[in-house]
Amino acid sequence: MRTAVWLYLFLFVAFFDLHAQYPILTPFAISIGAAPSFIGLMMGMYSITHLPGNLIAGYGVDRFGSRLFIVFSLLAAGIVLLFQSHVTDPWQLLLLRSISGFVLAFLSPACLALLARLTDDRVQQGKLMAGNGLVHTLASVVSPAAGAYLVAKIGFGVAFTLLGWVLVVTALCALFFIKDINRKLDRNPIKDAAAQPLQPVQSEPAKTVPWTVFLLPVGLSCAQGILSFELPLLAKNEEAMMTTGLLFSVISIGALITLSMMFLNRIPSYFRTALGSVCLAILYFGIAAGVPLPLPVMLLGIGMMKGIVLPALSTLLIELSGGARYGRTFSILAIASSVGAFLGPMLAGQLRDFVSPYYIAFLGLMLALMFLPFYRLRRMAPNTHFS
Repeated sequence: MRTAVWLYLFLFVAFFDLHAQYPILTPFAISIGAAPSFIGLMMGMYSITHLPGNLIAGYGVDRFGSRLFIVFSLLAAGIVLLFQSHVTDPWQLLLLRSISGFVLAFLSPACLALLARLTDDRVQQGKLMAGNGLVHTLASVVSPAAGAYLVAKIGFGVAFTLLGWVLVVTALCALFFIKDINRKLDRNPIKDAAAQPLQPVQSEPAKTVPWTVFLLPVGLSCAQGILSFELPLLAKNEEAMMTTGLLFSVISIGALITLSMMFLNRIPSYFRTALGSVCLAILYFGIAAGVPLPLPVMLLGIGMMKGIVLPALSTLLIELSGGARYGRTFSILAIASSVGAFLGPMLAGQLRDFVSPYYIAFLGLMLALMFLPFYRLRRMAPNTHFS
């Protein structure tokens, strides 16, 4: 599991770097003259440019492995940040964020596919997915507040330069320390049998993942995109920007709490996915309806539900895929997430004067849950679940 340790380490650095931008990107865009509607467009373009990268990663990771895609994604994202430190016009920022969205689209499918290939055991795969979520969350606990603090001390330009060099160095280290697990790469059974003619060809029906399952990551990322759009708008000055960074950290602390509850992995993944999503939708509705609870408490609950749903959804997709074509499976997951992350900020930016964007987040999650094929998920073999 040495590869997993190195991968977790580099993922921690990468996620820390990327999440540090969350509370500072919107104030930076406002400082160079961007309107809230333009910021929504910028966040949406960042997400929609994920799509071609996700498509390339889906086939490329299965064929060539994950290592080169991980290195390219981190290196290119770091270079974009170095250019971003010199931006003076909102349209320049839109262009760079669109490029960043494309190059970072390779990172998630490549990392998840590599983790899934480390073992064939479903329980271990579930733990590796939970470990990925844990590393992601640990990095995002302190990074938003750190990013806001960094800008308050050294300014936007120097902060983006520093974050860019961190990604470049991380990419170079990943080039030497991350190794592909070639024995786990998906193979063509017909070609394998042709190479060994003494063994008969046995064809098994390919397992397909119901497409309606991917509506849920659309809803989840749409809701997250709305939250990421709305919270930074609270920042009117440096002090408020620090507070916004702390609110993002509260979400990550909530996710860390549930990710640390390893006993949750013994609950069937489809059940964790559905129940966590319902609770998440209720929390968004509560924020929109003005439930008399402090905002940090609601955000802590949102983080806790994310800590349940995201690793459970990854495990569910592994089970439904039948242990093959991990690259394509997680590529479609990333595409669905990109579509939702595009819709969320766009809808929030255009409709926030008419309706609370959090109502949109609630509606999106509930619609996705309505199409989740429970009847098929419950028929999966018992040994695909943790018991």
